[in-house]
Amino acid sequence: MKVTRYGMIGCGMMGQEHLRNIALLEGTCVQAIFEPDAGMRSAAAALVPGAQFVASVADLLAIQTLDCLVITSPNFRHAEQITEIARTRPLPLLVEKPLLTDPNDIAPLTRIAASYPAPIWVAMEYRYMPPIAAFLREAPAATGGLKMLTIREHRFPFLQKVGDWNRFNTNTGGTFVEKCCHFFDLMRLAIGSRPLRVMASAGQSVNHLDESYDGRTPDILDNGYVIVDFDGGVRAMLELCMFAEGARYQEIISATGPTGKIEAFVPGPGRFWPAALGPAPVPLLEISPRQPQGPRVLEIPVDPALLAAGDHNGSTFYQHQGFLELVRGQRPSPDVSFEDGLMAVRMGMAAQTSAATGQSVLL
Repeated sequence: MKVTRYGMIGCGMMGQEHLRNIALLEGTCVQAIFEPDAGMRSAAAALVPGAQFVASVADLLAIQTLDCLVITSPNFRHAEQITEIARTRPLPLLVEKPLLTDPNDIAPLTRIAASYPAPIWVAMEYRYMPPIAAFLREAPAATGGLKMLTIREHRFPFLQKVGDWNRFNTNTGGTFVEKCCHFFDLMRLAIGSRPLRVMASAGQSVNHLDESYDGRTPDILDNGYVIVDFDGGVRAMLELCMFAEGARYQEIISATGPTGKIEAFVPGPGRFWPAALGPAPVPLLEISPRQPQGPRVLEIPVDPALLAAGDHNGSTFYQHQGFLELVRGQRPSPDVSFEDGLMAVRMGMAAQTSAATGQSVLL
């Protein structure tokens, strides 16, 4: 088997999760890494001791044996790095969400994507979490045709990142872009139609208010509601609270339709579960038909080896399985296209605008 050789741009917390999951795939090698932070370079080197570390994206692209690239740099670097890759050496690309953070980058990046000669796959890990994948498979039959969708995330605050870049909207695109583009992607995937209007109410009520960086207080939202109206009359809601890490389940996703209801219960990262409480919760799927009544609960366990490789319930591994097949020509197109990633960002930007202005935003 020919070894597929990866180039990595960024190896912070999420980048290291990608490294651990690539290592689980047969016939792969992370050949080269660009990571400017010394501490993150050291951590990445411990995971892939044979990797070559380079001083720039340009140096990475000059390595002729690379087969594909993975971008896991800070959000606000994605657009410039995609632009440089497209201009220099457009290899198959897996880029972490969000695709971009600045509305001014939408038009030029869309033009780049239209002529990019290799596939671009936007990393939306939540699609691949086993309980959510099961939810997506079963929802049409369980609901008789989805009419309402609710996504609730009650979780821990934003973690500390290199240089604390994730404390400010200017770097992240805002919480509804940075954190919640996953959920807007899931809404579109589950509902299967076009979002029309976004309404949001949100605030920064608890987190990071006592922090200061060069005299600046963080401005990222830590709670809110977002309602999205979709073509065809289906509506969806996101409920976010980032000071609720004491909950048993981090995400609860619920869909209802004329014949029933289905819910997925997804725990947060196992490393945050208090050991004194015993084993971490197992993901669940609950299917509740209207007639005859009788909720049915299914456990959706995740392979312990995949849980150990990251914080996303094994999803990063399954995502990389698909991306590797794409790179090797074993599938025709990415699961999450550039257009999918861009729409998730546009929905997040609309939510940020709605929350700031008190007005609904048409898409």
